[in-house]
Amino acid sequence: MKKFYLLSFFIFLLAGINDGLYAQEQAETPTRLLRIYEDNDFMNIRGKPTDDAYTAGTRIDLFYTRENPSHFFLDRILPKAGDSSVNVFSWGVMQLLFTPDDLSNPDYQPNDYPWSASLTASHSLYSYNPQKKYDFQTELVLGVVGPAALGGPTQKLVHHILQFEQPQGWSHQFRNSPLVNINFTAEKELAAWGPYVEVIGGGQVSVGSMQNSVAVYPLIRIGKFTPYFNGFFSQYTGPGRQTGGKRKRRLQMYFLLKPQAQLVFTNALLEGGLFTTNPNLKVPGKGDSSVTGQTGTPVLESEPPQPYHDIRRLICSVTYGGVVSTGHFGVSFTQTTASSMMKGLYDHDVENVSIYYAW
Repeated sequence: MKKFYLLSFFIFLLAGINDGLYAQEQAETPTRLLRIYEDNDFMNIRGKPTDDAYTAGTRIDLFYTRENPSHFFLDRILPKAGDSSVNVFSWGVMQLLFTPDDLSNPDYQPNDYPWSASLTASHSLYSYNPQKKYDFQTELVLGVVGPAALGGPTQKLVHHILQFEQPQGWSHQFRNSPLVNINFTAEKELAAWGPYVEVIGGGQVSVGSMQNSVAVYPLIRIGKFTPYFNGFFSQYTGPGRQTGGKRKRRLQMYFLLKPQAQLVFTNALLEGGLFTTNPNLKVPGKGDSSVTGQTGTPVLESEPPQPYHDIRRLICSVTYGGVVSTGHFGVSFTQTTASSMMKGLYDHDVENVSIYYAW
């Protein structure tokens, strides 16, 4: 992960040099934006790296705007924030990983988070109304949970490259099951003090075979930034020219704070998909070690394996961090501290590092 930080630093440094050299040749407002982000609990602001629970999430998205209305049938039905809205579409891919705390244990561990992974593709529309200060964000998700998500090979490869401990328990993950989800978010400006403080209220509803949940949150931004509802691009990169050719400010530096309460009804990564159950609950015969692993103690018929803990319905979290952008480039660093996602288990911290490039 140190290499990721170093790469981010040098990319941003080169971006600043490039923008300084070509400040007089500022291009028109970008129409494309690439985002690469990494969630990882090993990167921890508080200096307590872990490798458990929600341990990693990698995502790549291409955002784009259109001069003419889209003819794609999904784009035509997705909700927009009024006639004057700034509409940003995207396509993306994402992989999520969950693991228990003891990666070296090849046995089934019912008293911890499960070995679980998902691999999904998404299409979204972020629609912002800069006059009325609200937005609609709609995301359509399609993918799979289980071995086909390649969680085991991905984690083993990364741990091999970084010379970390090799995970031994991926044979216990849920079997393959399809994931289909719709995530809808609505946000509205609640207050603003000058050009340096914004308070935005938001809510999200997720429906489908991946997760069913409802969340509410305030989002607070403090610092030097362009208005939030000017559109997604303006939040993470410098703007283009104003009407008449006058340059807007190019540097953004701001702090963000986002407390959230989420009510979760189902979660396929922690409970298995629609067409799968926990494969570790099969009661083996005497002398059969298929549940405990090749090095574990055989489980007898009189000792049936226990299920995983139930998911926790109410999850509270707080995300905080900062965003710096100049010209075509932007970098964000945030930390999320969340209560346990399963009853009787532990709270968790995950950091996110995201890099943005617009053109």
